[in-house]
Amino acid sequence: MTRKADRLAWRRKLAVLGPSTNTIVQPEMEEMRPPGVTNHYSRIFTPNSKAISDETFMAGTLLISEGTAAAVDSAMTLEPDWMVLGMSAVTFYGGLKGAEKFHADISARTSGVGVTTGALASAHALRTLGVKRLAFLSPYYPVANAEVRRFFTDCGFDVKKDVPLRAPSWLGIAEITEKTLVKTLKELDGDDVDGILQVGTNCCMARLAADAEKWLGKPVVAINTATYWHALRHCGIDDKVEGFGALLRDH
Repeated sequence: MTRKADRLAWRRKLAVLGPSTNTIVQPEMEEMRPPGVTNHYSRIFTPNSKAISDETFMAGTLLISEGTAAAVDSAMTLEPDWMVLGMSAVTFYGGLKGAEKFHADISARTSGVGVTTGALASAHALRTLGVKRLAFLSPYYPVANAEVRRFFTDCGFDVKKDVPLRAPSWLGIAEITEKTLVKTLKELDGDDVDGILQVGTNCCMARLAADAEKWLGKPVVAINTATYWHALRHCGIDDKVEGFGALLRDH
């Protein structure tokens, strides 16, 4: 069946999902968007959970997971060419098997429309950039960082170090300062690390990661960049986009 071109999405029409408290995914992915591609944001209802411990952080992320199916169903009414999940923590839970199950569960609701999740996209991006020895930072609590570490270990990466920044709430993630992020990147860097990843999609990091590649001299990947790159390339959109690091510029 021949695809009928949307007037603005004459190349591809992307559905982008994110928690309703997320204020970073939508503007960052819009900045990365090539001509002829449109992003259509569907919000997953999410209270602004307060995170004061491992337990409260984990409970809050599971609430996001519970609302995902309804947001997927809503987004499918626009008949997208691809589904982009702009959410992070829950896509890593349960190691590689858990990440694959999460992807499969979402894919079962999209009637053959391809799905990109943060965990699997990040692993693909890091392999593309030749990263084997990994460090990562997150806005999470240690319990979620342990899940991220488990996932990448399952994928064959050597995870050298990680930093959980313990944001006090979902909105607080977007308030993490550039000064804090730069300091954390420098703490994570070392001769034993090939590349650095930032997870947590409400953390504003896409352009900073690109800048950090220049002064660290190695790949620095923001999860929003990895996720959007993965979706574009799987849709056959090969445009090279400047300003977001080597991944979107060269691959």
